[in-house]
Amino acid sequence: MTYGLILALVFGYLLGSIPFGLVLTRAAGLGDVRKIGSGNIGATNVLRTGNKGLAAATLLLDALKGTAAVLIAGHFAPDLAIWAGLGAFLGHLFPAWLGFKGGKGVATYLGVLVGLAWQVALIFAIVWLVMAFLFRFSSLAALTAAVVVPIALYFLSAPQIAALFVVMSVIVFIKHRENISRLLAGTEGKIGAKG
Repeated sequence: MTYGLILALVFGYLLGSIPFGLVLTRAAGLGDVRKIGSGNIGATNVLRTGNKGLAAATLLLDALKGTAAVLIAGHFAPDLAIWAGLGAFLGHLFPAWLGFKGGKGVATYLGVLVGLAWQVALIFAIVWLVMAFLFRFSSLAALTAAVVVPIALYFLSAPQIAALFVVMSVIVFIKHRENISRLLAGTEGKIGAKG
């Protein structure tokens, strides 16, 4: 079982570490997305290139790698789906190919959630959209949704998945600490603003 767990983590990590934001912006001739805005490889920073299509593609692909990791591992061993999901999330955050400097993990977090508990993924999406619409801060929307998810999972009697998302939500908050500082200071960039 330990061997399978490690294999699931490594498989998830390798899938999660594909830096789609960087690959897509380079392929589109927009250079290195890490040199603009926040320097992040995620969809929010790709949006700062002004290319909404690329940002949407980045969001979708970063989410799909989390979903794919969960579903593929779960196909072979249902108990390992959670570990593959965690691996994908960590792979996105700390890709070996980019010096372990990746994205902030929100899209991949959502993708893992889709694979493990799609009903709660809908709750995440609704909370994110409402907060983003009301306040225009991607970071605030993501952080609020990351608080709601483990609570929703707990009340849906999914304690193991809830525990995973407590850990993942804490990591999301840590990765967003600079955003939190800027939100408190009133200097956080709004959705769609070029950096």
